[in-house]
Amino acid sequence: MKNPTRIVKLIGSLLVAFVANVPAFAQNPRLQIKNLEKLSSKAAEVVDVTLDESMLKLAAKFMAAEKDEDEAEVRELIKDLKGLYVKSFEFDKEGEYSAEDVEAIRSQLAAPGWTKVVGVRSRRDGDVSEVYLMTDSQTRNVLGLAILAADPETLTVVNIVGPIDLEKLSALEGKMGIPRLDLEKGKTSQKQAASHDEKK
Repeated sequence: MKNPTRIVKLIGSLLVAFVANVPAFAQNPRLQIKNLEKLSSKAAEVVDVTLDESMLKLAAKFMAAEKDEDEAEVRELIKDLKGLYVKSFEFDKEGEYSAEDVEAIRSQLAAPGWTKVVGVRSRRDGDVSEVYLMTDSQTRNVLGLAILAADPETLTVVNIVGPIDLEKLSALEGKMGIPRLDLEKGKTSQKQAASHDEKK
């Protein structure tokens, strides 16, 4: 070994670089939703969308040929995305999915980096709509988004990997496999609740 000191310093530098980058590796906006596939056999209707970066770029090219303003807005939203994943199940009766199925997704959204930005819950109907953003801990840039929507007869998980503008997210509702989730209604409800709390 010609220069052991140099090698030790090099290894030390590599370890420092690795440790410094651990938070970046840990912040993965891609959710694991394959565990929900078992629900397909029970569901009357299933929506399953898996679009990686190359497929999204291809979709954007097709949309570029359209003159429609809505298509242009969607194209603008997806052009920088790394992935779009949807699992949605509609059942003929209640009780076809369990609380554990929902918690398997929600537990991932409790990981560092994820923040709930919209939460709407109805005890009367059993409806739940939640929107989460993952942001970079240093730059605060948006890394991804997740939507969890459930009622007694439906369960939907949407996972968007890459930068997304929450204010324009409603443009994707009803397109590319993403169901209509009344996100604008949810944001309005949250703002009203915040305003009500400030007045107290």
